[in-house]
Amino acid sequence: MGVSRLDDEDYPAVAMGKAAELLEVQPAFLRSLDQAGVVSPHRSSGGHRRYSRRQLEYAARVRVLFDDGFTLFAAVRILELEARLSAAHARIHELETELLERDRRR
Repeated sequence: MGVSRLDDEDYPAVAMGKAAELLEVQPAFLRSLDQAGVVSPHRSSGGHRRYSRRQLEYAARVRVLFDDGFTLFAAVRILELEARLSAAHARIHELETELLERDRRR
């Protein structure tokens, strides 16, 4: 395995036991996220779940919201809306940059 794969936040590098340890959750929590379709880990040839860094970050955020009293559905919806808001902010920044460039050319 090349080191560059470890830099790839989508590379499924972490086995479920280690993922649960890193997130300080029971493996059952990760299995429940998989069963609900919230986080779908890669499956090894032997059928073992393997998680990427991006998936672990998402699962950690779900866990925080879940611990704060939100249902799984609500936690996922909050994360979806946060992602959309972030994308909207990025697009606004792009448009502002384009407008500044146009103004400079005049």
